[in-house]
Amino acid sequence: MTRVALVGQPNSGKSTLFNALVGLRTVASNFPGTTVEVARGRAGARGRIVEFFDLPGTYSLFSSDPAETVTREFLREGEIDVVVHVADASLLCRSLELTLELGELGLPMVLCLNMMDEAEHKGLKVDMAKLEEKLGIPVVTTVANRGVGLQGLLRSISRARPARTFAYPHDLEQALGKTREVLKQAPAQRLPLRHAATQALAGRLPLSPSLKAELEPIRAELERQRGEDPALVLADARHALATRVFEETVQVVHARITWREHLDDVLMHRLLGYPILLATFLGLFWSVYRMGTFLEGLLTPRLQAVSEFLGHALGEGVAAQVLLGAVDGLWAGAAIVLPFLVPFLVLLALLEDVGYLPRIGFLLDGLMHRVGLHGKSMIPFLLGYGCSVPAVVATRILEDERDRVLTAGLAVLVPCAARTVVLLGLVGRFVGPGVALGLYLLNAAVVAGASWLLSRLVPNAGTGLVLEIPPYRVPQPRAVAGKVWLRLKGFVLVAWPVLVGGSALLALLGALGWNRWLDAVVRVFSWPLGLPREAGVPLVFSVLRKELGLVLLEQALGTGDFPAVLTRGQMVVFAVFLMFFVPCLATVGALGRELGWKKTAAVVAGTTVLALGLGLVARAVAALL
Repeated sequence: MTRVALVGQPNSGKSTLFNALVGLRTVASNFPGTTVEVARGRAGARGRIVEFFDLPGTYSLFSSDPAETVTREFLREGEIDVVVHVADASLLCRSLELTLELGELGLPMVLCLNMMDEAEHKGLKVDMAKLEEKLGIPVVTTVANRGVGLQGLLRSISRARPARTFAYPHDLEQALGKTREVLKQAPAQRLPLRHAATQALAGRLPLSPSLKAELEPIRAELERQRGEDPALVLADARHALATRVFEETVQVVHARITWREHLDDVLMHRLLGYPILLATFLGLFWSVYRMGTFLEGLLTPRLQAVSEFLGHALGEGVAAQVLLGAVDGLWAGAAIVLPFLVPFLVLLALLEDVGYLPRIGFLLDGLMHRVGLHGKSMIPFLLGYGCSVPAVVATRILEDERDRVLTAGLAVLVPCAARTVVLLGLVGRFVGPGVALGLYLLNAAVVAGASWLLSRLVPNAGTGLVLEIPPYRVPQPRAVAGKVWLRLKGFVLVAWPVLVGGSALLALLGALGWNRWLDAVVRVFSWPLGLPREAGVPLVFSVLRKELGLVLLEQALGTGDFPAVLTRGQMVVFAVFLMFFVPCLATVGALGRELGWKKTAAVVAGTTVLALGLGLVARAVAALL
């Protein structure tokens, strides 16, 4: 079996290519000693199995960023047979710098020019034969989101070979030669000397104190000659080489100004962009509400009829009640959760694939700085609308620990898809979509206020946002469906069984008469919020999954007709508590891995206090209306 590593800069389409090659047959696991995931999957190629590894996006092998460090270490230690460098063909000059770095590893390589349609849109014409000759490796073209060129890429893997290395300027080559002589003294030097020398000269290679001492005069001499750090000298040299290769192999035939550029002039305008952004979110909210309400109204009566039939058939025994509870949990997932969750995930995937989400991050960068956070914090917040777990993991892009902690703690307050189900399935349906939208706005205000307050308590200068803005693309149905399923399967395979089990457990407690005892224990939550005693268990159990809180509320109250047993104010209070209460256990686990358990405990305690406090405020406001 051939082991192939896919390496590329962020937004090069690397993960899209990986998914196109292996489909949904992927496994994600943490790189040893880190929390950074590496996805892997298999594909058939000319009668043999190829195992692909989708490594974290990296701009350079010299970076100290945790995710990019994983890519570098995986290439050094992962026993890889072939490296496929997935480059954005429309930004080829910049991409070639990483090609040159990868070439110094001495591994067999293939250069894959992805997004060739975007390169052609920019009027770039690549002389493929000349580029292959210059680099000394196979060069293929793909358009991953349309499945173009995949067979050619698979065939090229058998032709992979080490890339040609290019000579740097004379003084830099002299410094590298001296560095290689020093490194030859290192015991069990397993890295290619060319790669090891560049890394050591740049100060990126772990070395013993004695070797560091021997290298210091070499680095100091080069810095004296050039007037800048050796790492910058190497970067400048690679940039010059990449530019030369680009100019010799690529011709700009014509560059057209099309509707895409004109669209950016409007969507990213410093004034017009914000009302359009607001309209987009309102449209997303309204569409999910309308589709979810329609589907729920279509499914609920039919599934309730089945439950009533089973109830008559099974009788009143404990086993029958537990079975009916499990069935009710199954139906609740189908009739309450999925009608709102699926449309939300589909529309979120469409916004992402069309290229609008990064533009939202660009627009809101200034706002993030005003509330005391790094501009990159917007990215975890946007991911949080889908799921809090990837939102927490995405805080790795922030270099400063203070920014990571604050962003992770605040991102878990963003209403994820599960909270959206509660907001729309309870408040939106029974109180009104305007009130549900108001709760969304309340959430945004609370997150902004908490960010401003916490940033004043833990001040930091902060830096600007450097964000890759991808081109607009037409979403491909297969890619959208795959993305939706990858996000939905967490509910189908994990949360839905929890819903069924939780509903069955609550039915068992009721059948045994134990539910009153349990309700008394959790009364500490429901009593101050002015909710019925039965609402305590759903509030507490929502820590497993937020959808579970709504499902168990129906089970505990014995009806899905909530207005018959709850006031409008009580439904709002219940939703407010769940919107800010402790994230699901999966999110707590992600926080523990990323921040450590002490900081996670602080986040859990803080969200609990915040949820109770805002629930009390909501109760007081409801009493006045």
